[in-house]
Amino acid sequence: MGPALAGLVFVFLLAPFAALIFATDWPDFHFAEGDLRAIWTSLLYSTLALIISVLAGTPLAWWLARGQGRGKWFFDALLMLPLLTPPLALGILLSSFYGPYSPVGSLFSHAGIYFTNTAPAFILAQIYGAMPYYIIAARAAFEGVPRELEQISRTLGRNRFQTFWRVTLPLARIGLSAGVALAWVRAMGEFGIVLIVAYFPEGIPVKLWVNLQDIGLSAVYPLLWIFFLVAVPLPLWIGLRARRQTQAMF
Repeated sequence: MGPALAGLVFVFLLAPFAALIFATDWPDFHFAEGDLRAIWTSLLYSTLALIISVLAGTPLAWWLARGQGRGKWFFDALLMLPLLTPPLALGILLSSFYGPYSPVGSLFSHAGIYFTNTAPAFILAQIYGAMPYYIIAARAAFEGVPRELEQISRTLGRNRFQTFWRVTLPLARIGLSAGVALAWVRAMGEFGIVLIVAYFPEGIPVKLWVNLQDIGLSAVYPLLWIFFLVAVPLPLWIGLRARRQTQAMF
């Protein structure tokens, strides 16, 4: 009963992806105008958004995992807000806060930085879509590191930064890698926030929508193939690698 039910669920989850194989018009496989530019846009800006998310999110994740204080639950609740907010609604909130007519947007505009239909706006939208997922995964990874090992490192003369770099970070690498992979996919595939904040420059998700509206369903599949070939291998590789390392430990 168990294997049969598991198999049915597995087939149910993967069945829609069969359409990508059988519905693609292979003899007439070609990209629509602007597809290559959209691919380059997503690759470049998703990479930048991922780097910023990791650099800024890792210290916060470590503090949430190791910080002391009664009010930490409040910050946990605040971190959930971007995850619980519908992407379109979050895009509207970002436009209201960073838009050119807002106080914050006006300050940035004086410096020549605009967060509407620009590269910075695109990256900003991806960060809001990806960073919360990375922080939650990174926090779980840090919480999985035994505190005793960190305390031993401190008693051996290592300061807090050295302990983090040589003990905590290596032991949390599997969970952190999973967080990086998740953030990468979220950045590459973010549509709702980008649609409101940075319709231009067009990335892969927005270009998929444009192709569907202007050309039709046949123009979607080539870009979908590129998305899966670009976004999916990293999470798969990290997941399989983490599984092998876990099995080797036991």
